[in-house]
Amino acid sequence: MYRLLIVDDEELITDGLYDVFSRLMPEHLDVYKAYSGKEALDWMSRTRIDIILTDISMPGLSGLELIERVQSLWPHCRVIFLTGYDYFDYVYQAIQMNDVKYLLKTEGYAKVVETVKEILMELKQSSLKSQLPELTDQEKHAYEMMAQSDFMRHLIQKSNVSVRDFSNLEVEFHHLNIPLKTSEQVYLVLGNLTYPKNTTYTKQTNILHYVRSYWEQKFSSQLKSLSIMDRYGDLVWFIQMKEDKPFTPQHLLDYLEGNLEMIQDDCLQIMDLTLQFTMSNGPVDWQSVSEKYEYLRQLQQLKLDSKYPSIIKEQPNQAETVETLNPIPKMDLLTAHLSANRREEFFEEFYELIKSVQKDSYHQMTKVYYSVALVLYVDISQNQLQNRMDDLDKTFKIDEHTSLTSSFNYLEKVANQLFALKKADGQDRASQVIEGICQYIENHLDEDLSLVRLAEIHYFNPSYLSYFFKQEQGINLSEYIDRCRIRKARELLSHSDLKVREVSEKVGYHTAHSFTRFFKKMTGMTPKEYRGSLSKQ
Repeated sequence: MYRLLIVDDEELITDGLYDVFSRLMPEHLDVYKAYSGKEALDWMSRTRIDIILTDISMPGLSGLELIERVQSLWPHCRVIFLTGYDYFDYVYQAIQMNDVKYLLKTEGYAKVVETVKEILMELKQSSLKSQLPELTDQEKHAYEMMAQSDFMRHLIQKSNVSVRDFSNLEVEFHHLNIPLKTSEQVYLVLGNLTYPKNTTYTKQTNILHYVRSYWEQKFSSQLKSLSIMDRYGDLVWFIQMKEDKPFTPQHLLDYLEGNLEMIQDDCLQIMDLTLQFTMSNGPVDWQSVSEKYEYLRQLQQLKLDSKYPSIIKEQPNQAETVETLNPIPKMDLLTAHLSANRREEFFEEFYELIKSVQKDSYHQMTKVYYSVALVLYVDISQNQLQNRMDDLDKTFKIDEHTSLTSSFNYLEKVANQLFALKKADGQDRASQVIEGICQYIENHLDEDLSLVRLAEIHYFNPSYLSYFFKQEQGINLSEYIDRCRIRKARELLSHSDLKVREVSEKVGYHTAHSFTRFFKKMTGMTPKEYRGSLSKQ
């Protein structure tokens, strides 16, 4: 989903354009409005904006000054200047900027709509669908990436040991051509990939290269980064700021989140690939990389739902506890498959593991039993399913089973029930989120109800929150908000002595004119006329 921001100090124009575009293609275009350059910058600092439609001459921060600031925040943002001025100086300055179009207000709404549609088409055509770069010097890069990945995997497992001697670490980075500095802190992002069903190993490898290349294309001009695949099959990115790109920490996180949404959208549309990202809330020293990585991985496991794209953000001051599993072969794979709800892959590894230890000693088989039991129990606890599982008290009491065979049959039964419960919960989760959002909207009509804000509250990708809301409710999110506002406005006008201006503020309209326009469009009457009609009844 693309985002359009309309900026004009003339309220009638801003509201009129907002009404037109908010109903133009609500499933593909998320529309916002601002009445000043300062208010527009507040929006741009909060979320990614793909197209900005702005007056060129406004009091305070002019449109030209605004765009200079915008392009430093979001370099790929497209700009449409809309103005009543036809002066050469304005036009000349506007056309010097990249990706900028210039329209006169006298050209009418139809021309503005046509221009926005043209830009939307250009944005879609410029996606990575047909632009995946061909690899050059493939063998050299492949060996280099393998060496980098092996070293960084070692680092995230034992960073507190590996970086005691910074000079040695710096030498390793130089020899391996790792584009990061040991003297600077680093941000971490984890990426979990849920491949389409029956995807071959070769196809998965191609998809993995696609995601990595897409990341590089999106971020290489703004950030330094390195990606590896961890032992669970997830991607891990190590990120630092470039010296000539002085992001603030918060803007860096906002910049990452905004572009990660685009990567999620394109990967799902182009390859049917579901991506979940988990982000650190700030940079860490290299000594703390392994601790941060393990924490983010567990945060991902707690919140991961492989059906829906999501961006999981670490919250400040959250407790960082790390669960440690018994390092028996295949336990890591079982954990990864269980966490990602990959049932078939889990049981394939499970049966192979049981088969491999059938001829081992009783001690080894017991060790395997307790290791698998621990994997299952940790996942049950993380998903808070203890009270819904049958005979869970037998999990760590192997002597209560009649034989080792029956004990493993018991674990198979527990695993089957666990997968069934998680599947049912996953199907209910979207409905529960939508219900929570509906309740939030009704209780906060006078606050920010933008798609971005609602998505932030419930850890959803904004594009897919919009999609799931319509799937669940049968109407667009914006239409639902309008219905709640008009219902509340009618109630307040009917049963209170509040002035029209006060009613407008309580339902989220900060100017009486905008509220009157909205109310008449929804009811056919102005608020005053509506009140008058009640007194005649």
